[in-house]
Amino acid sequence: MTRLNELRLISRVAQMYHMEGRRQAEIAQHLRLSQATVSRMLKRAEAEDIVRTSVIPPAGTYSELEGALREKYDLPEAIVVECTEDRDGAIMARIGEAAAHLLEVTLAPGEIIGVSSWSQTIFKMVENIHPQKSAQAKYVVQTLGGMGDPSVQTHATQLTTRLARLTGAEPKLLAVQGVTSSREAKLLMQADPFVRETIDLFGSITLAIVGIGAVEPSELLARSGNIFSSRELSDLAEAGAVGDISLRFFDKNGKPVKTPLDDRVIGLPLEDLERVDRVIALAGGSKKTDAIAGALRVGVIDMLVTDKFTAQRLIN
Repeated sequence: MTRLNELRLISRVAQMYHMEGRRQAEIAQHLRLSQATVSRMLKRAEAEDIVRTSVIPPAGTYSELEGALREKYDLPEAIVVECTEDRDGAIMARIGEAAAHLLEVTLAPGEIIGVSSWSQTIFKMVENIHPQKSAQAKYVVQTLGGMGDPSVQTHATQLTTRLARLTGAEPKLLAVQGVTSSREAKLLMQADPFVRETIDLFGSITLAIVGIGAVEPSELLARSGNIFSSRELSDLAEAGAVGDISLRFFDKNGKPVKTPLDDRVIGLPLEDLERVDRVIALAGGSKKTDAIAGALRVGVIDMLVTDKFTAQRLIN
């Protein structure tokens, strides 16, 4: 899949240069690549017969679906990956592979990466990343509290620390409950100096990698203990919520669904995410289609990495 991931990005660079008339410097800035890399990719596009008199997307890439997503949702960038099965496990694996390649080629030295630590798809991305030797990040910041059921809480810690190790960064953990019992409990936990140190980095994040959840929590999140009660989730649905990013909920039009539950979440708020320079969302699957559509309308996502089945549903 590594070659296919390379060809997909090469194809997009060629499309922007030859069909959209963008300059190499503009492409480099837009995709977070060096201008030298853009130049090499344009030459590679000719060698691979991707560029002749027009851009020929390689088999297994979906430039038309990506273009339709960009147009429909006013989305800066989209990556649509090949997947042979419309099944959650297969979809997460393919999205994770593509996202790993994207991070490897676009990571800038000194980046401060914020990562939503309860996403199985993001965990798949981390599993596929190769150790970075040149462009190394400064910090990897956990953006949602990770304590919970001891049998699964290590997932969040492992994801954050492993991504930090692979990118040469220092991990900044948020070792508190993602959902507290009360607003008072949240304020007490946030007063801890180590917790405060991590939260204070939220405003410095340059790259946020997020998952998108439906109102009904994933199996992993449900087992973690970082969820609301069935009654509270029902109330959210009645209020119009269709999904969440780090337990911050929104409706089908992308408007935040504000409830007192927000006061119990220890994590990155949507308004802070809006100020991040680059936000990459990894999500797919039939159960998440409405949630992804709503998330794209929130206006904070700069790039969506999804599968061909989900992309088609989002367009339709």
